[in-house]
Amino acid sequence: MTFAWGSCFVAISIGLQDAPLLWLAALRALVAGAAVLLVATVRRAPYPRGPRPWMLIVALGLVNVALAYAAMFGGVIGLSTGAASVLANAQPLLILLPAWLFFRETPAWSTLAAMLLGFAGLLLIAIPSGFGTGAWLSLTSAVAITVGTLIARVVNADPFVVAAWQLIIGGAVLALVAAIIDGPPAIDWSGRFIVVLLYMALVGTAATNVAWLVEVRHASLGILTTWTLLVPIFGVTLSVVLLQERQGVLSWVGTVTVIASMVFLIVASKRRQHVAERESRP
Repeated sequence: MTFAWGSCFVAISIGLQDAPLLWLAALRALVAGAAVLLVATVRRAPYPRGPRPWMLIVALGLVNVALAYAAMFGGVIGLSTGAASVLANAQPLLILLPAWLFFRETPAWSTLAAMLLGFAGLLLIAIPSGFGTGAWLSLTSAVAITVGTLIARVVNADPFVVAAWQLIIGGAVLALVAAIIDGPPAIDWSGRFIVVLLYMALVGTAATNVAWLVEVRHASLGILTTWTLLVPIFGVTLSVVLLQERQGVLSWVGTVTVIASMVFLIVASKRRQHVAERESRP
């Protein structure tokens, strides 16, 4: 899942050569939503009853898809692909406080230290861009995804139905905004573009959205989102290997700092888990 998300930043960078930003984001969401809806229909997944779950699904579509995707794609234009993948995946550093406030998931001191270290790394990545549009758009995407994760935690509905309709609703909003701003889609439907779009939609969006919604309901948000810190590692590595992007010194230092905070968080959570298991044994 983390590799699929990380590689999507490279796919976005390639796809933007053949399609406008908002239309590409809309197509990614709509194709993914249609694929998940087909699976949900075959599975005869039950639909939620009452207005509350549908209101939450609409909110997910607006925040977790429309806003997050538009900002994420815009961040790739304004930054290097590697830097955008780091800033747009700051969710583990942003989720700790709301997880504590709303779900009583108290973070350990080691987790707070790692959060501060990761935040320092994000600042180092943003500095070379002068905190310009690309950096702020990527961080906006991270905030939107964080809010979407909190909403997903309380949606009581089949994950296939939730994933399908949040993507369709968010994609429809993106398409409407794209039509207003850009007019009819000027897309080069080359073989390369079709492959990139299908990879982003099916591998990097449809499958990962369902898996994420399943895990969000059961796992600790702090521990779960920690694993998404692996996304920037794949994003930076693939951007250097496949796109030959060059990172500045501060960007590299910031990236390494963020990765160090990820490793610290993962090791600390593993240690706490082992201690808890030992204490629970008779």
